Amino acid sequence: MKIGMCMFLWTTAVSKKHEPLLRDIKATGFDGVEIPIFTGTPDDYRKLGDLLDRIGLERTAVAAMGDPGLNLISPDAATRRAGIEAVKRAIDCADALGARTLSGPLHSTLGAFSGTGPTAAERKRSLSSQRAIGDHAGKRGVTIGLEALNRFECYLFNTMADLCEHIDLVDRPHIRAMYDTFHANIEEADPIGAYTKHVGNIVHVHISENDRGVPGRGNIPWKETFSAIRKSGYDDWLTIEAFGRSLKELAAATKVWRDFSETPEAVYRDGYKHIEHGWRQAA
Repeated sequence: MKIGMCMFLWTTAVSKKHEPLLRDIKATGFDGVEIPIFTGTPDDYRKLGDLLDRIGLERTAVAAMGDPGLNLISPDAATRRAGIEAVKRAIDCADALGARTLSGPLHSTLGAFSGTGPTAAERKRSLSSQRAIGDHAGKRGVTIGLEALNRFECYLFNTMADLCEHIDLVDRPHIRAMYDTFHANIEEADPIGAYTKHVGNIVHVHISENDRGVPGRGNIPWKETFSAIRKSGYDDWLTIEAFGRSLKELAAATKVWRDFSETPEAVYRDGYKHIEHGWRQAA
């Protein structure tokens, strides 16, 4: 098992200026960081990967799509093509970074709603988009971990059951699923069961408290969660995802209107101890 820290807490564009922070994350004990991919070129991420190598941090990648002009389930073919190309670019950047997993809600536009639930036509268009993305991901050796989001952030896939049923229909080995404790806590009647029933599709796990703050201080059933993950044989990333108010656009998209911790340092230092202790106790 590896413990990671998502850089969303500070930025959507990690660069050399974050080196002191990255070094402190490493000193805390983390195995790696999760790097947001929104802007930049593969060359930018290749240089960032070199910096992470020097620090001794492994990495995964995360992305989301907030532009309706890139809607992967749009009835407009040109819009879907633009969305597919945008995800392909993110895959290329992840590959250059040295990340073998790119996770997030890369199935539909974050925060965009139709006013109804997902239609059969939208799901069919999603199959086509994800197959094209999966083919490109396979060429780059990057696995996509699609994320089910709560109903207040998206409407296409809110539960692990719906998401994994769709992934099975996509039928591409590089299109898989991510499990996020925050979203499962909202949408799943049985959050632990939602993990165990679909573990065969899960390639990445986000450790996120019910209030998006410091893991271990809220009401997520952590003992049962760590036990289920460990018993399943999962032995990959447990990555802390938390949010703050410093990034206005991201705060608005994730509905963050207040601070959830006294400092960012509390999130990653106490969060690391929480995961390490929880994993050890789950043995």
